Amino acid sequence: MEVKVKDNAIVIEFDEKASANIMFHIEGNRLYLDSTYTPEQYRGRGIGSELVKTSIKYAREHDLLIVPVCAFAVEYFKKHPEYGDILYRG
Repeated sequence: MEVKVKDNAIVIEFDEKASANIMFHIEGNRLYLDSTYTPEQYRGRGIGSELVKTSIKYAREHDLLIVPVCAFAVEYFKKHPEYGDILYRG
């Protein structure tokens, strides 16, 4: 599974017609995770988690703190407190 950062999205392409993504924007030193989408036929396979993990890696590489906005990202960070150091607490 190849994960790519494109413009303001982290994308996993399954084929030419189907892809999953997490849309983000950056303000100052904060990376806002705005929305997450996985096609229905690919759900339940850890794709969304892989997108969030890649977002964490991207944030660390660029000295950013994460602000989870979409429900999936919010729940991910609730279930994984070990990533609390990357969250913006403002």
